[in-house]
Amino acid sequence: MDTTDVKPYIPLDPDAMFSELEARLEASGRNFDIGRVRAAYEMAKRAHEGQKRKDGSPYVTHCVAAAQIALDMGLDEDSIVATLLHDIIEDTELTHEDITREFGSTVAELVEGVTKLTRVQYTSKEDEQMENMRKMLLAMAKDIRVILIKIADRLHNMRTMAYQSKEKQRLKSLETMEIYAPLAHRLGMQRAKWELEDLALQYLDPEGYHEITNDIESKLPQLEEFMEATKEKIESGMRSEHITCTVQHRIKHIYSIYRKMYSQKVDLSGVFDLCAFRVIVDSIPDCYNALGVLHYMFKPVPGRFKDYISTPKPNMYQSVHTTVIGSEGIPFEVQIRTWDMHYTAEYGVAAHWKYKIGDTSALKAGDEDKFAWIRRLLETQQESDAGDFIHDLKVDMFADEVFVFSPKGDVINLPNGATPIDFAYSIHSDIGNHMIGAVVNSRIVNLNYVLQNGDIVEIRTSKSAPGPNRDWLNIAKSGSARTKIKQWFKRERRDENVMRGREMLESEFKHNGLSLDLLENEAVYTPLLNKLSLQTVDDLYACIGYGGITATRAAHRLRDEAMHLGTSDRKTAIDKMNEAAERREQQAKREQHAINGILVEGIDNCLVKFSRCCMPVPGDPIVGFITRGQGVSIHRKDCRNYLNQSAGDNEARWIKVSWASQISNVYVTTFTIAARDRSGLVLDIATVLNTLNAKVRTLSARTTVPGEALVVVTLEVKNASDLKYIISRIASIPGVTNVTRAGG
Repeated sequence: MDTTDVKPYIPLDPDAMFSELEARLEASGRNFDIGRVRAAYEMAKRAHEGQKRKDGSPYVTHCVAAAQIALDMGLDEDSIVATLLHDIIEDTELTHEDITREFGSTVAELVEGVTKLTRVQYTSKEDEQMENMRKMLLAMAKDIRVILIKIADRLHNMRTMAYQSKEKQRLKSLETMEIYAPLAHRLGMQRAKWELEDLALQYLDPEGYHEITNDIESKLPQLEEFMEATKEKIESGMRSEHITCTVQHRIKHIYSIYRKMYSQKVDLSGVFDLCAFRVIVDSIPDCYNALGVLHYMFKPVPGRFKDYISTPKPNMYQSVHTTVIGSEGIPFEVQIRTWDMHYTAEYGVAAHWKYKIGDTSALKAGDEDKFAWIRRLLETQQESDAGDFIHDLKVDMFADEVFVFSPKGDVINLPNGATPIDFAYSIHSDIGNHMIGAVVNSRIVNLNYVLQNGDIVEIRTSKSAPGPNRDWLNIAKSGSARTKIKQWFKRERRDENVMRGREMLESEFKHNGLSLDLLENEAVYTPLLNKLSLQTVDDLYACIGYGGITATRAAHRLRDEAMHLGTSDRKTAIDKMNEAAERREQQAKREQHAINGILVEGIDNCLVKFSRCCMPVPGDPIVGFITRGQGVSIHRKDCRNYLNQSAGDNEARWIKVSWASQISNVYVTTFTIAARDRSGLVLDIATVLNTLNAKVRTLSARTTVPGEALVVVTLEVKNASDLKYIISRIASIPGVTNVTRAGG
């Protein structure tokens, strides 16, 4: 077996380990039922009999070690019992019912929440991992202790990762860095987060890890001397101002140093603030008094002050941060907090495990807001497949955050990179669905504007607004906003979703050499419909149309199902794929002479231009006119010039043309808006166009007769569907009486 730094085998005695756990439970001073905990240990020991870990120890030693970590987190008796039993359903013959009978439904649900979906077959390892993560996180939304037990389990696995193969070390460490460490951070569990990151880094970049640890070890005597001297100086300064405090110091954890080195492209000598200090005081006023003392004693570094007491982080973290420079010229960070803040910073939500969704008796004033993100997690998953769910999870809970203000001064925290769309939907679904524009710091902005810390955001709405644009799904950063947009399309645009979804899937099938004939085979599409809780193929099209599943993922899953059919069915499916591939190849050959996205029947490499009278765009029914010396002019079939000339002397010069199947260009077109003249009309039109991110080339307005106005807009679009949507939004503006395209 290929391993890294494998330690010599030392047999572990599970009974001795459990005796130590018992002693710690008794010494905790909390009211644990030791007999019940011992019964759980005995059940786990019997169930895992004969199973060994990679280091040769009895498997149950892992269960006991994880329970010790759970005790360190301050978890309750049910959690300790569930941690001892956490692998029973997954790895032994015992069931949920067995655990319920012996220890009650609460413990059984906790164990079930941590258990992987091992008895379900998936088409890929990626799908299995994503569905397991979804199951665990949804169980966490019902009872937060599920994720705390899982973190205890993962922390012990990472501590003993040296005995695994290099590939297992890399995969588990990557998962830890991408999911579990950020999740521990989101739960406020800084101690667990730091250890998970350091352990994962040890296997993801062993050279970088050992380089940092070796350099720190060589500098340790000087660093310890500096930290002790600075600690005494801080304590003396606080005593002189009659501030009672405890001063702690530490060297920053390895991954924090590693990230700074690589982001700033420096070696360890270029990382100046290796040392961090913590000043713990008795009250919030003392926090700010202590800050004043520190800034008097040491020179503060501009721009490095953060007040998380007045504006706590979403994970409940509170402290005042400042970076100062000592007399030796060495900068160091200081965190100032109360003891309550300190306990929350160390253990986070683990100190508040009773705060479960639906258990209002355990909630105190303000606690619902602290755990609102768990409810958002439930909302987000309802309209997402597993891949989108994990993506949204990483964005909503693991990304850095930005704090912005409503016009009333309310603080709204959003994922870093969030836009006004995210802000609107964070206030209420109706605000987002009726949004027509946004104002940031008294200035109109595009809806793809990236919000910055401290921005004051105002959303402009209209009752007549036609609803969100599908492009908003690409602009919105938060999973919550994306989910609410999908819900709107699912509810309001069924027929449109079916048509759009079919087009998207057909395009994806063509790209992959597949045929929609696959959807005539019930054995191919039924598993996917069951997985998505859908009834018919039209439901699948609608799901793709509103964004519940991507066309790419649906096509891949349908292809996988076709490949898993029986021999005769598989042969039929493969034959259809080959036929589709041949058709696609022939189509590609036919389209290799497309000019500006236009195929001219019977003519190759001719000059193609778009008529200025009707300005067609992809999706419009079109016809070509052979000009004298200027190639083929492309007109819409509803163009007045075509309708007037198609049956006269020029009839023979009109020829068949069509749009190519793959078009990447943008096209210029014009439409005219007739409206009642009023103050602010042009501004409203410009705001809607800005909201839709329309690329406007020209916009002109004039009064025709008293009280009437005409506005002419020339813009770039990708296709007729986009143009139709823009026109529908313009038509909903108060006072607009008609919108017509050029040449119509």
